[in-house]
Amino acid sequence: MIQLKRVYDPVAASDGHRFLVDRLWPRGVRKEELHLQGWAKELAPSDLLRRRYHAGRISWEQFQQEYVGELEADPAAWASYVQLARHATVTLLIAARDAQQNHGMVLRDFLVKQLI
Repeated sequence: MIQLKRVYDPVAASDGHRFLVDRLWPRGVRKEELHLQGWAKELAPSDLLRRRYHAGRISWEQFQQEYVGELEADPAAWASYVQLARHATVTLLIAARDAQQNHGMVLRDFLVKQLI
């Protein structure tokens, strides 16, 4: 199982293996507060893609398409997380403010499709 939470949400026993999937460390959060198994920077969108989206130079739809393209181009970056999710709960942690449109949602959906 793969689930998504914000780094500001409380830790729960049902979280299983917790991985931060942001390229930048979240502001105001101490490492020990997150109870992480790892920081998976390699799963985050590239700096260039992230900056283009946040600057409004590309649409949400274009961001999603390009991000999925980045993920498809590097299966070695995500394969171990899919393998882990076949046997345990994996929680992806993000610091995004927007709960409706964020890279964590795209990543979670992409990884869930790999489980099938």
